[in-house]
Amino acid sequence: MKISIVVTQEEHFKFAQEICDTIESSALLRGTGIAKRTPEYIQKKMANGDAMIALADGKFAGFCYIESWQHGKFVAHSGLIVHPDYRSHGLAKKIKSKVFDYSLKRFPDAKIFGITTGLAVMKINSELGYKPVPFSELTTDPSFWAGCKTCTNFPILQSKENKMCLCTGMLYDPKEKQKTPPRHPFNEAVLSRLKKIKQALFLNKLLSFVFLFKI
Repeated sequence: MKISIVVTQEEHFKFAQEICDTIESSALLRGTGIAKRTPEYIQKKMANGDAMIALADGKFAGFCYIESWQHGKFVAHSGLIVHPDYRSHGLAKKIKSKVFDYSLKRFPDAKIFGITTGLAVMKINSELGYKPVPFSELTTDPSFWAGCKTCTNFPILQSKENKMCLCTGMLYDPKEKQKTPPRHPFNEAVLSRLKKIKQALFLNKLLSFVFLFKI
């Protein structure tokens, strides 16, 4: 199976709705929060060359787009998705790696970051040299955090003043001297445990609030 990963153009507009549907259905299947995208927004990214798409014999196989914040000081990769028919072949890592290299060329001085609840994405990021960081090290641009409004966990993010949520923040700083293998090797057990602890803490606070409200 030959899959090509290319920078998007207007000819890829026809895949926008399918991309949005695949992102949403994947999040629902995992039971995680989701920041929804519209086909119009995806098409805008495509037209500006701010995205990459994977195609298998002309069919949509995967996608990811780039966003820049604070005048290019920070760059984020969003909407990373692989169509169900092409999963379990390492395609997500290939797309992410391509977008990562593309971002370094377009924004050589930018810090590359992301927030995610997915262990698979955390693993890919770690292999590229990202490290887990608190949200305070990420962009302060309110437009970025406003993009989380359609996520089911947005009330939690608001209650923490954009400083914490169920997502894990990860950051790649090009000014740091990178090593091979990465300085921050991925430990799935540790990050999985961290995710469970965060979920338990938020659940306990929510139950306490409900208890007080009933009283």
